Amino acid sequence: MRFAIDLGVPRQLPLATHPDRRAHEPQPRRHHPEQTALYGVLLEQLETFLALSQASGRVVPRFVERELRAYLECGLLQFGFLRIRCKACGHDRLVAFSCKGRGFCPSCVGRRMADTAAHLVDRVLPEVPVRQWVLSLPWALRYRLAYDRRLCSDVLGLFIRTVFGALRRRARDLYPTHAHKPDCGAVTFVQRFGDALNLNLHFHTLVLDGVYLGNKRGEIRFHPLPPPSDGEIERITVVLARRLQRLLERRGFFEAEVPSPDLCALESSGVPDIADASVRGRIATGPHAGQRVLRRGDRIDVEDVRHSPRSRCANIGGVSLHANVAVPAHDRKRLERLCRYVARPPIATERLSLLPDRRLLYRLKHRWRDGTTHVVFERLELIEKIVALVPPPRAHLVRYHGVLAPAARRRARVVSDRREPTAAVAAAAATALPTSLSAPPASAVASPPRRSPTIGQAARTRTALSAPDPTSTLRARRLSWSELMRRVFLVDLLKCPRCQGRMRILAAIVQPEIIARILNQRGLSARAPPTQPPDPELLQASTPDLP
Repeated sequence: MRFAIDLGVPRQLPLATHPDRRAHEPQPRRHHPEQTALYGVLLEQLETFLALSQASGRVVPRFVERELRAYLECGLLQFGFLRIRCKACGHDRLVAFSCKGRGFCPSCVGRRMADTAAHLVDRVLPEVPVRQWVLSLPWALRYRLAYDRRLCSDVLGLFIRTVFGALRRRARDLYPTHAHKPDCGAVTFVQRFGDALNLNLHFHTLVLDGVYLGNKRGEIRFHPLPPPSDGEIERITVVLARRLQRLLERRGFFEAEVPSPDLCALESSGVPDIADASVRGRIATGPHAGQRVLRRGDRIDVEDVRHSPRSRCANIGGVSLHANVAVPAHDRKRLERLCRYVARPPIATERLSLLPDRRLLYRLKHRWRDGTTHVVFERLELIEKIVALVPPPRAHLVRYHGVLAPAARRRARVVSDRREPTAAVAAAAATALPTSLSAPPASAVASPPRRSPTIGQAARTRTALSAPDPTSTLRARRLSWSELMRRVFLVDLLKCPRCQGRMRILAAIVQPEIIARILNQRGLSARAPPTQPPDPELLQASTPDLP
């Protein structure tokens, strides 16, 4: 498969880097119908959804609308691109920018997933056993946690302190000769979505399955701990549920309290109704408002199903804790797969398909206990579900705790950033591929200067836009777009399809007039697909009081 401009790559693949955007090859959507359902729905129904929200007086927040509109520009050459060329044969290629969204865009969230997983495995998590602790919370808390940053941080802190306390107690029982306080470490991913695109904020925490102990000489050493028993998991869940109850009482959750500033900013929008319906698996807008999301599958009565107890899993009063997934110390590939799983995008485009009646069918990853395998959405209902999944601004989705925290006293002696060549870097050096690629400077974004550049300016430009020495074993802190493609999808976009040589970035084109000129010269349309205007019939049906 070629990855030049005539064929492109699937739009969910994360690619290149730019100071303001990310870039990736455009996709001819007609060749990938299973990946165009989401884009087609937003292109057709976004303006109608926003008009309905405006007419009902529940305006969609600006950060949500910005995320939705940015997705429609993701991967389109009409909104800017990088121009790369092979110096040997002169082959030219255009690489479109992406939206850098962090809410639901499969391409951009997928890039973050791969980049974060590689960063954790190569530079943060030491080569020690790691166990995943998953905490799910009662239904009544999920909406508040999704939009109340302070409450979310307090609940997460309570969870981390409870787990760390259990690890330290086991460490004191196994290693009583160490007088120093044991150090624990963890990384938490805040997931906002469930399997059926419902709002379900829960925590995936990767905890070092052991503790660090020091001696009088100042040396620290990792001491692994045996796996927790089912009884210990149940005790931790009971303690966690009791502490959560006290925390909510102190915060006045069970009383008529004044909402937090984060919630006050959303009260005048349509997010509260949409988020509440998404948590409960119902529809908030349209003719089916208040009804449950339509399900498909071999439905059975849940009461008739016999539940077999799972290992290291407990549920107390809606507080569910699971800790049965663990990765050995030196299995870095499996650890990276686990990091990708907990940082994955909320929407899997390969599981979204169109039905003959223009509704959308979303296949669940796992069959539910009642036999449900698919959920069905109307086109506006899918947009409604997406709105609830967009995280509010300044809400951190990855948190570091204990000895892995940024300001931890012993972090520099624990993390795995030892400036040594990793397996990915060694493979890149063996195949003569670059391990990083710097973004073009601001001077390279503009059109070519009228005056000839000086020798020093030309040298700086060549240094910034050319690939580094492929034999270098020290990679940058973050992976470049080309290395991400190689690491995740086994695609090298800087490899010339003609002569197999190395391509380099010439410029980043962002001026509309230059974009139109280049695209017209190549026989490509300079006009992006327009969003369809609001549907007057749907507006009249939903708001009959309007003229």
